Amino acid sequence: MLMVGNVGVNRILGNCLDFNNIRSIRDMVYQSPGGFEAPQKSYFYQRAREQDIRLAQRAINGERFWPASNALWFFRPTGGCPATWFNQSNTGRYKSHCFFSPSSADCPNVF
Repeated sequence: MLMVGNVGVNRILGNCLDFNNIRSIRDMVYQSPGGFEAPQKSYFYQRAREQDIRLAQRAINGERFWPASNALWFFRPTGGCPATWFNQSNTGRYKSHCFFSPSSADCPNVF
């Protein structure tokens, strides 16, 4: 969850590529098209657990974790992580998810 938080914070800070003018957590969470799938699921609207709130606060406060440190995207492939995804470099895998980052030239605010 910390890494998903990193991706969300990076989308807000980035102001680049698919995330121009995403200026708040609300903008990032409900971005459509191009945002997260979770707001389309009923479980998203359940009350947050205290431990999840603490994890979110850590990401908001700037804790960064590889491979999501500079990532703007992630997904769960059926096999291995591809080297690139929509022309973005794979920064690594954590458990079942692959993370992808823009170049520092394309999105300097996430570096």
